[in-house]
Amino acid sequence: MCTVILWRGEGRCALAANRDERLDRAWDPPGRFWPGITGGRDRAAGGTWMAMNAAGVVAAVLNRPGTLGPAAGKRSRGELPLVALGGADAAAAADRIAALPAGEWRPFHLVVADAGRAFFLKGLGEGRPAAQELGEGVSMVTAHPPNDPASPRTARHLPRFRAAAPPRPGDWGAWPALLADGGGRTEEALNVPPLGGFGTVCASLVMLAPGGAEWLFAPGPPDRTAFAPVPLG
Repeated sequence: MCTVILWRGEGRCALAANRDERLDRAWDPPGRFWPGITGGRDRAAGGTWMAMNAAGVVAAVLNRPGTLGPAAGKRSRGELPLVALGGADAAAAADRIAALPAGEWRPFHLVVADAGRAFFLKGLGEGRPAAQELGEGVSMVTAHPPNDPASPRTARHLPRFRAAAPPRPGDWGAWPALLADGGGRTEEALNVPPLGGFGTVCASLVMLAPGGAEWLFAPGPPDRTAFAPVPLG
């Protein structure tokens, strides 16, 4: 399970994300591994969990419950952000995913955003993925749909992000500390401690604004790993 927290309003969009994965699965921090796209690279399958294109569109993929890892006959979900980022804006990115045959992948969630709009897409392993536009304010996506109180992680942390001041360019306020919180029961933890060879392996803070995009990346759990800018030029 991974988590994406998104705030949208005032002509900008901010995303905070923790990537939870097997600790022995090799990956590369965000770089220009694909033409016109910057993103983290999964060495096992060659795709990405989060990436951004030159137009300032971000796409992040998450698993649905009980679907961790690959499956015989299914394509890697790490392809999906790369497909989405063929779109020049968030709406076009969402349309590209919504047109796909969802049965070619294990069930997934995908978040796509630019400075002005954001979308959640749900692929259930059959038919076409369904798209939902995310409104202004805070949305939280896990293996559950946006803002689903049935998710213990969402139930614990969504009120905290909603109570915090919205991030601004150059000022993330309380969000990095919230992203680093590993408290509560295991199923509630946002920053998942290592358990059974699984845990939070990296974190991102992404600001999309009319003046340009910023991506801060922590190549380890955000409670003990510093964030540093990702080159986007």
